[in-house]
Amino acid sequence: MKSQADSAMKILVIEDDRWMAEVLQTSLEEEDYSVSVVFDGNAGLSMTQDDRFDLIVLDVMLPGMNGWQFAQRLRETQRTPILMLTARDAAIDVVRGLDSGADDYLTKPFSLDVLFARLRALVRRSSELNSSVLKVADLVLDPSTRRAFRGNREMNLTTREFLLLEVLMRHVGRVATRQVILSTVWGATGDVEENTLDAFISLLRRKVDGGEPVKLIHTLRGRGYFIESDAAQ
Repeated sequence: MKSQADSAMKILVIEDDRWMAEVLQTSLEEEDYSVSVVFDGNAGLSMTQDDRFDLIVLDVMLPGMNGWQFAQRLRETQRTPILMLTARDAAIDVVRGLDSGADDYLTKPFSLDVLFARLRALVRRSSELNSSVLKVADLVLDPSTRRAFRGNREMNLTTREFLLLEVLMRHVGRVATRQVILSTVWGATGDVEENTLDAFISLLRRKVDGGEPVKLIHTLRGRGYFIESDAAQ
């Protein structure tokens, strides 16, 4: 059952396959979402400048400006959650999509039920951020403003990266198992690709620990990840 907040959600669908775009629009509107559809990346970017959306469903292979380029341009000014749709599921393509600014991705063909679950999880996790400031060493995360700093350096995190970092910081000094991270950050959809978490950890490490003498994000093989300033290097 959808909440009143779900019903008020505005979603932008950017998909050049007219049949797929119509299916997505019809299906989402049947779920009481407000849906706008455009068929290329340039038109999509223009829409985001004229209006604000709660979430964007973005195809990768678009005319004019592709999905990767769109996500990079959007992230210059907005943090609107992006669910990327792609027929490419190789690790290098997954990393490229996430690194461009997407918060999650879904490989075609996909179940509409899984699509809806991913959308709900994205919006729910971005709206349930706790207001207390978290700090580990010189790493500071403020859920109320959705800003994160390593020392004086502000990090540009996607919604999913922010949530992943928040989970690790709330488990400071303790291991956050893969199962806990997946269920907290992605929700209980049971359909997260196996290499998704590893790709996100790699991207997050690059932003948090890249160029820093003290590494904060660590791996416990076979179990999960943890954040700590005095772990063995």
